[in-house]
Amino acid sequence: MTLLDDKDKVAISEILSKGMSGDVNLLFFFDTSKDRCQLCSMASELLSELSSIDARIRLTAYDINRDKKEAKFLGIDKVPAIIVGGKKIYNSIYFGMPSGYELSSLLGDIIDASRGMTSLSKTTKEKLSTINRPIDIKVFVTPTCPYCPRAVRTAHQFAMENRNIRGSMIEAQEFAELSSRYGVMGVPKIIINDSIELEGAQPEEVFLEYVLKAAASK
Repeated sequence: MTLLDDKDKVAISEILSKGMSGDVNLLFFFDTSKDRCQLCSMASELLSELSSIDARIRLTAYDINRDKKEAKFLGIDKVPAIIVGGKKIYNSIYFGMPSGYELSSLLGDIIDASRGMTSLSKTTKEKLSTINRPIDIKVFVTPTCPYCPRAVRTAHQFAMENRNIRGSMIEAQEFAELSSRYGVMGVPKIIINDSIELEGAQPEEVFLEYVLKAAASK
């Protein structure tokens, strides 16, 4: 089964060739049981195709049942899950299939990881560097949402700038029970430290304001 057609592969190759400057590691967690992960095989195929497009993308797969130490260390509790890394592993995570519009998020993360830097403003980077306590950002999305990638990319870039920040994309339909728990009625929906809720693709400055608010709260 091929997920990307020749036209897609050519376009992706051009994007990565222009944007990447180093190697990238994609850590993929899966479950072999279709009952527990219906889209794991599809996610695996997508990542394999991406790694075949550009040799600088290195894919490492982990069975969440067999590789429990790795899963626990990286905070992976559901699959499919993808973690993006360059010279270091970032807390930029995808829970669910990064398909549809979310493929652009993954490509953007790959480019950032290869460069070891983000496109956030200098002011944002400086303010993020002051955060010294754990911040957990969940971004609920669907593949057909054109506004979701902006929210995911901002959360992931925040995580790349500060190890205390964890940014997770969560595909709302794949993890329906989790979506119900957090009252997801529309996407993107952003949850910060399970206490602050935002909806919509917030501008960088607004998103940062709420992250700093979470960092300052007791």
